[in-house]
Amino acid sequence: MQPITVYQKPTCSTCRNVIKLLETQKLPFTAINYYEKPFTTNLLTTLLKKGGLKALDVLRTKEEIYKTLNLRTEPRSEKEMIDLMVQHPDLIQRPLVEIGDTVILARPPERLSTALKA
Repeated sequence: MQPITVYQKPTCSTCRNVIKLLETQKLPFTAINYYEKPFTTNLLTTLLKKGGLKALDVLRTKEEIYKTLNLRTEPRSEKEMIDLMVQHPDLIQRPLVEIGDTVILARPPERLSTALKA
């Protein structure tokens, strides 16, 4: 089995459900609270590439910071969006689950179940 890393926020119910799923299946994993150990621009860029994702694919649009930064009305480049996500982790959908060379946005948690069966 390839190493599994869950980038999460412990207070997030979806994150807790993903961790519970991994524990139930007795799969070893590492959980990283990205509020305590923040993403770097390089790491977030790498994770998005591994998942075939763009910053907009993992952007949380219901957060206050999204509104404060006018992200809906003021388009930003991919690099600018990633930089903003690193500065403001509330902008990132969670959890991101890295399985070897693949990353999935495990929202809903069933996406992880599907990926593990593949």
